[in-house]
Order: sequence, then structure tokens, then C-alpha cells
Amino acid sequence: MKHYGLIVLGSGSAARDGAAKAAQQCGASVALVESTRWGGSCPNVACKPTKAYLVVAELVHDVNELGEKLGLDVGPARIDLARVKARKDSLKKGDQKWMEDLQSAGFDTYGGMAELMDAGTIRVGDEELTAERILVATGSRTAVPPIEGIDDVDWIDHVSALELTELPESMLVVGAGPVGLEFAQIFARFGTRITVVQGASRISPRSDAQATEVLQAALEDDGIEFVLSSTVKSVRRDGDEVVAAVGALDGDASMEVRATKVLLASGRAPNIEGLHLEELGIEHERAGIVVDEHMRTSVEGIWASGDVTGRYQFTPIAQYQARIAVDDMFGRDGQTADYDVLPTTIFTEPELAGVGLTEEEAREEGIECETVSHDIKHVQRSSYKEQKRGLYKIVYETGTRRVLGLHIVAPNAGDIVGGFSLGLRLGATVDDLAAMHHVFPTFGEGVKAAAEQAMPQPVEMAAICN
Repeated sequence: MKHYGLIVLGSGSAARDGAAKAAQQCGASVALVESTRWGGSCPNVACKPTKAYLVVAELVHDVNELGEKLGLDVGPARIDLARVKARKDSLKKGDQKWMEDLQSAGFDTYGGMAELMDAGTIRVGDEELTAERILVATGSRTAVPPIEGIDDVDWIDHVSALELTELPESMLVVGAGPVGLEFAQIFARFGTRITVVQGASRISPRSDAQATEVLQAALEDDGIEFVLSSTVKSVRRDGDEVVAAVGALDGDASMEVRATKVLLASGRAPNIEGLHLEELGIEHERAGIVVDEHMRTSVEGIWASGDVTGRYQFTPIAQYQARIAVDDMFGRDGQTADYDVLPTTIFTEPELAGVGLTEEEAREEGIECETVSHDIKHVQRSSYKEQKRGLYKIVYETGTRRVLGLHIVAPNAGDIVGGFSLGLRLGATVDDLAAMHHVFPTFGEGVKAAAEQAMPQPVEMAAICN
């Protein structure tokens, strides 16, 4: 029975960062156990490959919609999905290469489903391993909603959609969060007819409401149809199509949607099978394993991080949580988890990015606040690509004028918001944003233009400069 300073369940972003920190900074012997795909979701079936598809979708759109206007003599761009997939596959490392790299870094690797036997023992197949510490970083997978007949149709998700080699004629996307919206736009721009069904009254309900309005309009410009405040009640196969019965949340089905493919993107489920959480007394909820601000579970000696906790399922957060867990388990004076200033992005085109409180959240918390906004059409850079849809919105506290939130719908909005998140952490005011220098012509200058609307006498520079 081999003994380790740390056993990590999983090999994704949280697992690798935690393992590296434990080995390099704490001198621990580390083993990683993986049941599905070495390297985890992000480089294999999520962040990296999906963004590669988004780049192709944007190029197709620009060639077909802007090429002639910009003076390019090109024919219409057409998608060869098999070749798009082949290039995506070329960007990935295979399982064997992942294992070799991890072993070269000094880690032992074990393939198979891990069973938690107790706070210090893991079973993988016929092998038992012991450790002083265990980090659960097993990730998550697509949650299958309770739709009548869903098990009888060949639904796809963000993983299997990336394996398609023929373009579907039509697609029903269930869910309008980041994954659903990104895939809806990808396939719409590839040429698939897209219908998105969303239970909430608007897309991306965690984002600022005004920002989601603008993004929805941009996606509708791509031909995407949205059915909001509705759910898919049932699905059935009819020849080459799937027929979905759709209706209001608390009502019967009122319409049918026919599609050749159904893509599920309405939520995530934690990978906790085999962990014996109930038997070991590890507290968990539907979203995942419950952890405190140090990433400790309810059982001493076991920590959890990443998607399996159900908290803020983003790659940087998984890495952040794993580092906090390692600091705690090795008695280092580390930080505790803080998500107050967390930049996020939906990688559609335009992107929707935000950091801090939305206007709705600020008012719900009883904060007296004001907002200012600026339309992207007044930003010079937008004219070069005929960018018609976009928004820069600042939420700030009345009195102190401290910026509470920044919400942007624009190309590269994530890059813009990421930089400004430091300003929110340091307590920047809307006056600070108005007074700062900016680069012209960039999409980022829209933030300054929005902030200027909060000045006693707004400076209408856009009309002058444009």
C-alpha cells in the first residue's frame, strides 16, 4: 500500500495546480487519480476547444457579412465541420501525453474510478493508496434535466457537439447560460437554424439585465430564436428530427420545436460517484461538496476545490481554490476564499463581461446606487466592423461614488473588464474612471465615456471625436 503526502482526485485545473503547489512549495509526494480524461475538461472539451470554434464562427461571419463591404473579393465562406474538428483535435494533448507530462513533473498517476474509503485511504481498482491529505477535484458534467423522453433521443452537450463532423440543419439548445449561448452562436454562424429555450425570463440571468438585453439583440441578429420563461416538457423522435413540446414553466406545452439535434446546456452536476460521501459524513448539496473558506469539507483531512464544489465554475477559480486548500492543509498562512470581485465573460461575439455587482444586485442589497451607460455605436472603433450592438455600464454608489460594478457588451469585453477588476478591488470611484487616460481608438475607451456621463456636466466627446 503506497503512502503519499497528498492524493488528488482528478487531473483538471484545480487538481494540477494543487498538486504542483503541494510538491513544489511544500515538498509533498503527490498522486493524481483520473477516471475520465487526463488534463480535465478545460483543455480537452471546454475552454480551449470551444474558443477555437468561436474563432472560426467569427471569421465566417466577418467574411460573409463584411468582406465585400471592406473591399475583399472573396466568395462566401462555408464550413467544413470535419476539418474544423480536426484542427481542434490538433490543439489538444492526448491522454498518454498528459500522463507523461504529469509523471515528468514528479507525480504518480493512477487511471480509474477512485473510491474514498476513509479520510486517508483511496481505492483505485484493486489498488489501495493512503495519504495524509486528500483533495477532491473531480469536476462536473452536464446535468440532464427532467424532460420526458430525454433518454430516448441522442442528445448532445458541449462535449459531444465538438465531435460532430456534419453540420446539423437545426438545433434546439436547452439553456441560455454561457455554454448554451456560445454554442448557439457558433452553430448559427456555421449555418444551423437555432432555437434556444430558457426557463428564466431572460438570457444569462446572473448578468446585468440591461447587458443581457443588448446581447440577446446581437444574437437575434445572427438568426437565433429565443423562447424565454419556458421549459421543454417532453421530446420524442420523429424520423430524422426530435420534436420538443415547449411551454410556460407552470403550464402545459403550447408549442412544438423540431430540430435535428438537441443540445443540453441548462446546468452542471458534480462528479461525486464512488466517493461515498454519505457513508463518510461529507456534507454535500445538489450543486456539489460543501466547503468553507479554506476549502475544507466537513471531514477532517479532506478538502475539495473546483467544479465539484458547485461554486463559481470557472478555470481560474478552480486554480484559486486549490491553492487555498493546499496552503491550509500544509499549515501555511494563506488567504481565505473571496469572490467579491470576480470578473466573468460569456465568449459570444460581442462578449458580455462583468465584474462586481449588477444594478439589480446592488438594489437588492439595499445599496443606494446610480448607473451610467454608453452605447458602443459612439465608440470610434466600432465603425470599422459595423459593430451595432454593445454597451458600457457602470454601477456606482451614491455619495461615495465608489464603483460597484462594470458591465460591458463589446468585442474583447473580457480583456477590458479583467483589467478594471483591480480598480474595483482598490475602491476606484466613477470619477477616477472619468479622469483616467485611455487609448484611442479602442473598445476600452467606452468605459471612460460611460464614466463621463456621471460628471456634473457630461463631456460629450464622442460626437466631437467621431
